[in-house]
Amino acid sequence: MDKLSSLRAFVKVVELGSFSEAGRQLRLSRSAISKYVSDLEQELGVQLLNRTTRHASPNENGQAYFERALGILAELDAADRAVAQAQATPRGLLRINAPMSFGTLQLGPALADFMALYPELKIHLVLSDEQVDPVQGGYDVTLRIADLESSSLIARKIVEIDRAICASPSYLDQHGVPKHPADLRKHALLTYGFLLTGNQWKLTGEDGEHWIQPEWTLCANNAEVLRDAAIKGHGVALIPVFIAGDALKKRALQAVLRDYHAPPLALYALYPPTRHLAVKVRLFIDFLVERFVGEAD
Repeated sequence: MDKLSSLRAFVKVVELGSFSEAGRQLRLSRSAISKYVSDLEQELGVQLLNRTTRHASPNENGQAYFERALGILAELDAADRAVAQAQATPRGLLRINAPMSFGTLQLGPALADFMALYPELKIHLVLSDEQVDPVQGGYDVTLRIADLESSSLIARKIVEIDRAICASPSYLDQHGVPKHPADLRKHALLTYGFLLTGNQWKLTGEDGEHWIQPEWTLCANNAEVLRDAAIKGHGVALIPVFIAGDALKKRALQAVLRDYHAPPLALYALYPPTRHLAVKVRLFIDFLVERFVGEAD
């Protein structure tokens, strides 16, 4: 028995005094309305309505039940409106995990603008370069710049992240400028060793793909560390352009092997699979897509 539909049918019959009119308003047949009310009476074990061929009215039990049913349906409608309003105006706590460099250089300003749009949200941001478990960490959304492994999490790609091969002018003056990916084997390399390819660099040009196993002098899980080491002349680094960009503009770093490129990484938003994605998560991810894809264009 569909208790809620039976309640709605019963209340509408009492309000209109007619099974036929109740059916028209609820867009159901007269027989369907009659069955809902009969099922309700059978479950309760009492008769609720006095019936004639043209009219239905509540008896004493029916009147008492009608008044209670009105309250129940009113509370349910209020709950529906509250949830709908919460969906329209996100509020509560949004827990975010993001990489350290991206968080400080890119996400911080974006997050401030997002907060201005949705002032009723509370943001809990944790920056970490560790590969955290979003579910165990209790995060609503986790941002990663990576080439992702398969996962039970939902991953939405936000924007591609280009990388630059670069070194300081002083390092290149001393050790020479590499002209071909194979030349990198003679250089000190600064590498991010936490990708699916491990420490290997994959570079692609007109002459095909080249895989370089670097003789690294520094391996780190934070690209700002690699950038700073490159600026100080410690080797050649392969790092995201958004981290190297300022140093390249100021010529503290110089791009090399411009005819070759590494596979772009991507910024992903990860969240647990769920039938109904929380509106605060959806709005945040949509905001990031609009923000960073727009900047990339």
